[in-house]
Amino acid sequence: MLHAAVAAAAAMASARLAVSAPLRTLRQSGDIDAALQARVDAGDVPGIVAMATNAQDTLYQGAFGLRAQGATAKMTVDTVFRIASMVKLLTTVAALQLVEQGRLKLDEPAAGIDPALADLQVLAGFDARGVPQLRPPRKAVTLRSLLSHTSGFSYPLWDADVVRYLRAARSDPALPHSVLMFDPGSRWSYGGSLDRVGRLVEIVSGVTLDRYFRDHILHPLGMNDTGFTITEQQRAREAHLHVRRSDGTLEPQPLEKHTAPRKFSGGGGIYSTAPDYLTLLQALLNGGSLGGTSILHPRTVGLMADNAIGNLDAGVMRTTNPAISNDVDFFPGVRLRWGLGHMINLDPVEGGRKAGSLTWAGLYNTYYWIDQASGLAAVVMMQILPFADARALAAYRAFERALYRARDAA
Repeated sequence: MLHAAVAAAAAMASARLAVSAPLRTLRQSGDIDAALQARVDAGDVPGIVAMATNAQDTLYQGAFGLRAQGATAKMTVDTVFRIASMVKLLTTVAALQLVEQGRLKLDEPAAGIDPALADLQVLAGFDARGVPQLRPPRKAVTLRSLLSHTSGFSYPLWDADVVRYLRAARSDPALPHSVLMFDPGSRWSYGGSLDRVGRLVEIVSGVTLDRYFRDHILHPLGMNDTGFTITEQQRAREAHLHVRRSDGTLEPQPLEKHTAPRKFSGGGGIYSTAPDYLTLLQALLNGGSLGGTSILHPRTVGLMADNAIGNLDAGVMRTTNPAISNDVDFFPGVRLRWGLGHMINLDPVEGGRKAGSLTWAGLYNTYYWIDQASGLAAVVMMQILPFADARALAAYRAFERALYRARDAA
């Protein structure tokens, strides 16, 4: 996943550059600038873009630092980022559009659409020799369980049993490549469910996922900087990935080699900008419509925000590869659930979002949230590994707290 390291980073002082365009809808937007600039000045992040909106207007936008540490290109609001799992929200919207049309059903077996989901097995454990023990699932995988991450699919990055199973499967070709870690609906685990949802969208719509996104979400909303491929002009605006070394410093990586994909993932692999993604969030904050364009009905947007997993715990993940991800617990002590497409905090976050807010993130430390009770949505983008990097999260929290202070003072 990582590219070879480039030459050693230049002094941190070279990153003390900022381009900020706060919209004076918030009287104290200068405090937000200062909070973000301080994180760049401290060397915690090489560059950051943050934006916030209400249902009508962009409230704040700011860009600070550099696209690549040690280089000269300043971070700008229109910088292109790899947003990884934040594509899952687009995939969810696509699937729910098809639910509204009656072409997909939330609670029918998904294998009726995609036969690849028909013969799944559940990992019941390992015998004394370490051989995986498989059994049929007690419930069928449904679109609802896929969208809420209760399907049984789990990522190896946060599930040691998946790592162990895949190791066994590599040495035994008789074992299926993919299995469920539990019966659908019995647990929550973050995994590749949205890849399967993306495939359902392709089968039902008859077009590739990138085409579906473009025709039904991206172009209608004017999200012209979002896609699985980028142009040379967009690549010239792309931020570099940075890797956190053991001593806390950051090492910039070369831009990834970009080739046009033949297959498209509903769970990752997409590019976007903060303004583009904020447009999607604003549409959802408005009940599914923006500027006369409707992508979802208000009742469907409401359904996305409902707790879809009951009393199952969600959101806390233990890493199997600290180079790629830290342990994930964004809101220690806060009860977390999952809706259709978002994580939900059942309790308010001190100094920030209200209870019932919606959120998720991308592997390279890009984040969003929708606080319906406050009428706010926001996005913050960085390009750092590992995921849930402590200093990147501190910048994220600093932005959130400063935003709510400014809002309360407005």
